Amino acid sequence: MQFLPSVHPQDLPGDPGELRRRFLLGDLFQPGRVELAYWEVDRTVIGGAVPTGETLLLGSPELLGAGAFCDRRELGIINLGGAGEISVDEAVYPMAARDGLYVGRGAKRVSFTSKDASNPARYYLLSYPAHTRHPVRHIEHAGVKPAELGAPETSNRRTLYKYFAPGLVETCQLTMGLTVLAPGSVWNTLPPHTHLRRSEVYCYCDLAPDQAVVHLMGEPAATRHLMMRNLQAVVSPSWSIHAGAGTSNYAFVWGMGGENQDFADMQSAPISTLY
Repeated sequence: MQFLPSVHPQDLPGDPGELRRRFLLGDLFQPGRVELAYWEVDRTVIGGAVPTGETLLLGSPELLGAGAFCDRRELGIINLGGAGEISVDEAVYPMAARDGLYVGRGAKRVSFTSKDASNPARYYLLSYPAHTRHPVRHIEHAGVKPAELGAPETSNRRTLYKYFAPGLVETCQLTMGLTVLAPGSVWNTLPPHTHLRRSEVYCYCDLAPDQAVVHLMGEPAATRHLMMRNLQAVVSPSWSIHAGAGTSNYAFVWGMGGENQDFADMQSAPISTLY
């Protein structure tokens, strides 16, 4: 399990390589493996599971100090690949492309399979500590109510799908969903913003191999950028903006944990304040 310590804004590196090492997770989706990273902020765990043959079991790394991964945690999963199945204890859930699954605290065994090894499922995982147990919920992407946001004039026409959020699926602190940009749009959020009461993680997807997203981060008056490729994730502390512009349209999974689940709880950073 990779470990990412918290970073003070005054210690934000200017060197691109060091910036990538501290904030970017570039190898989460490895065939036949479960890859995990522990981010000190909000005790976040980010992961990827790509079953190509045998069933993959979600273990409990030593860093968690728990008998099972979900002993003290909740887990959100969205499938960014081909069809598959996820088993939680004795129950089995079919996972089509873009389906989601919420796993509550107390689950003892979570495992992953793919229907077709040549087109494997790619399960994106996001987990936070949980104070109580909520039931497992399977979310079919086709049944998620979309919200249309942005406009072509600002190049950020996009469709937002909330999977795990208050009023939809009961969780302890996890909120999570998928945003899909329309053809011709490239900005994933406008204006940029911060969340003082929660942190956020982005996982970019649906990018062609020769395309990229320029991800903006840092304090509004001292921004940095990262070049993001397909199926790479980036962590965003509460003091950092998170926004990006792609060389083509794309999609991304967003997920948050912290003391407030209110989706609109954010501090806007107007374009005129960015440097």
